[in-house]
Amino acid sequence: MSSDPATGQASFDDDDYPAFTMGRAAEMLGTTPGFLRSLDEVKLIVPQRSEGGHRRYSRYQLRLAARARELVDEGTALEAACRIIILEDQLAEALRMNEQLRGES
Repeated sequence: MSSDPATGQASFDDDDYPAFTMGRAAEMLGTTPGFLRSLDEVKLIVPQRSEGGHRRYSRYQLRLAARARELVDEGTALEAACRIIILEDQLAEALRMNEQLRGES
């Protein structure tokens, strides 16, 4: 978790900050907490845990969950949807790295 050293407050602008509870995340995605738990079970997203053991999700994780829901709603099996999302994420990272290397030349 990143925080502002001057105030000690967490940075909610950070894509990886676990700002959302399971209930709020499910509400935002229009899905059930069970769907989010299934994404945790297949290790697509592994939420951080609060001191009380409650799942907390970041904006990045919610984007992955939204993509998974989209694919599942289209009839893709959950495991296949997760693999597609992982490959899409790897491709996006490779493209970013390629663009960065082009900028350095």
